[in-house]
Amino acid sequence: MNQIRYETDAEGIATLTFDSPDGPVNTMSQAWQADFIACVECVIAEKNKLRGVILASAKASFFAGADLKSVLRLTEKDAPEAYRNIEAVKAALRKLELSGRPVVAAINGAALGGGWEICLAAHWRICIDDPKIELGCPEVSLGLLPGAGGVTKMVRLLGLQAALPLLAEGKLMRPGEAMQLKLVDELVADRAALAARARDWIAANPEPKQAWDRKEYKIPGGGARAPGAGMMLAVAPAVLTQRTRGLYPAPEAILSCAVEGTMTDFDSAMRNESRYLAKLMTGQVARNMITAFFFNLNAIKSGASRPKNVPKWKASRVGILGAGMMGAGIAWANAARRIPCVLKDVTLAQAEKGKAYSAKLLDKRIKQGRTDAAGASQTLGLIKPTASADDLAGCDLVIEAVFENRELKAQVTQEAEPKLAADGIFASNTSTLPITGLAQASQRPDRFVGLHFFSPVDKMQLVEIIVGKQTTDATLARAFDYVQQIGKTPIVVNDSRGFFTSRVFGTWVSEGQAMLLEGIPAPVIENAARQAGMPVGPLAIADEVSMNLSQMVRKQATADLAAGGKAYKQHPAFALVDRMVDEFKRPGRAGGAGFYEYPAGGEKFLWPELKRLFEKPGAAWDMQELKDRILYIQAIESARCLEEGVLRNVADANIGSIFGIGFPAWAGGALQFINSVGVAKFAARADALAASYGERYACPKIVRDKAKAGESFV
Repeated sequence: MNQIRYETDAEGIATLTFDSPDGPVNTMSQAWQADFIACVECVIAEKNKLRGVILASAKASFFAGADLKSVLRLTEKDAPEAYRNIEAVKAALRKLELSGRPVVAAINGAALGGGWEICLAAHWRICIDDPKIELGCPEVSLGLLPGAGGVTKMVRLLGLQAALPLLAEGKLMRPGEAMQLKLVDELVADRAALAARARDWIAANPEPKQAWDRKEYKIPGGGARAPGAGMMLAVAPAVLTQRTRGLYPAPEAILSCAVEGTMTDFDSAMRNESRYLAKLMTGQVARNMITAFFFNLNAIKSGASRPKNVPKWKASRVGILGAGMMGAGIAWANAARRIPCVLKDVTLAQAEKGKAYSAKLLDKRIKQGRTDAAGASQTLGLIKPTASADDLAGCDLVIEAVFENRELKAQVTQEAEPKLAADGIFASNTSTLPITGLAQASQRPDRFVGLHFFSPVDKMQLVEIIVGKQTTDATLARAFDYVQQIGKTPIVVNDSRGFFTSRVFGTWVSEGQAMLLEGIPAPVIENAARQAGMPVGPLAIADEVSMNLSQMVRKQATADLAAGGKAYKQHPAFALVDRMVDEFKRPGRAGGAGFYEYPAGGEKFLWPELKRLFEKPGAAWDMQELKDRILYIQAIESARCLEEGVLRNVADANIGSIFGIGFPAWAGGALQFINSVGVAKFAARADALAASYGERYACPKIVRDKAKAGESFV
């Protein structure tokens, strides 16, 4: 056995130490499963000589969970085998529970997913009291459910109502929280205390039983048949469907599995749980979500896009130019991570207004109990509002976040850049203007980079780093380190108009507007987008972005390209935007009216005149085709970005499209969506859409090449 060390001491205590030689964490690989089953058989064979069993880890964490590489290889036809493998592991865990010997989980670090389910097989759980340790069942975030006993046991320990948020939402616990819920039995200071307390407990409890194995056991709250559960269960499916839109099978499976498990005996509930997990494991949604949220995201976090051989860097003082919505949000992002920053605007009053945004966020945190007045005051004190460029002196990073105007950006760059620290870097928060062009205003274009934040900054996790033609690797590495320093997720793209996120974002918004011109009713368009998995409809998002801004960016791009002898690619939606702005004076939410009406104190609603102005009585539509158009246009443009070298890798495409554009998580991102459809099938469908709606749906060569080679986007 090379995954687990099985050691028995003179006191008759067997310690199973998980220590995979294959990496920094323990996972339920096939090798581990085989070793664990063998270890349990040893326990059973030697139980007359044993006083108890300790489950421990030699790693910094306790146990990371399933072997997700193996899960990715599964298809629907593998469901029976997957079920058998799940049941084999659970049978070993159950044998351990029923061995007649006390079993203690000595939790030294994170125990997640399958790792937490191993802990649940122990009669006593002792954990180091470290607030950095995370415990629980996050499987739902990867399209799975806790199927190694997690659903069944958590419900039997906590009851339905208390367990469901931890299961269906994947909420994680710190050791103290788990202790309060009685999921952890004891907290200790360090590793040495873990072993000592485990031995003491074994000595004092020679014949323990799991709660569910005791004759007097009842599910807390009474289970699904309890009178108090009726109301919750009556509305829960509807609430869940409203949240998932029927696109995410895992939360629905967890709810069904949890409820059904309370209506039967323990062993039947465990088998039912295995069936649910086997179905999810072999489904496409799980493969998509595992690809994006585990492999792609971990690749980004580990610095796959960061230049190598550049020392790690931390910003010590950051300057922000412009205290509007974006600048104020960036100031908050710095202060919240204890980075002093200078927030500059043309007047002190405007800068103070920008700082007030952070004050409002801190007030909310005080009310939520997430900080106190002293902590809020300390955080707010890290933001210095000013109207003077002299206050930027010594900043090692300055970020301009002024209006999307090239001349204005050049002006503030030239004003602020001389104030930078000697080795400082300058960044633009532009969402559309090429970085190489903006860097012409800089005296040090090698230290000029794009940092494209997303609104609202306090909620949006992504930052798009744009590399200009003269941006050095050292500058890129610093930008990457800074984004991680403020707790956000960086993707790295090469310079182009609109970069990646804005370019792709514009495609689906424009497509929704084109549908309106085709005579399709506005509510149908908005619902099609939501049914596809987009967070909101394209008309709603067009209002939020502001059609004034869209129009201005288009005119700027047209002029820039014309100067170089090139034409800006036209789209049917442009005519609609011009009418909404110029003819109807409805530029969007900021202007008080757009595709939607915004009544004071009431909820927005679609402008009734859209029906008269744009609906065509004979217009026909197919809901699936509308959903396809919204998803395919984004995937096609993402593939073009990769083909043109704007995108550097697939991981940045998938995570960037989900976090920055709102591409549905169930699909795993824009390029993983192509994989999930099948590259050849995707190409054929793109051709069909191009025949109906024009060359904007033309299949990129990179997709055709991969289809011919039988390859996918990895």
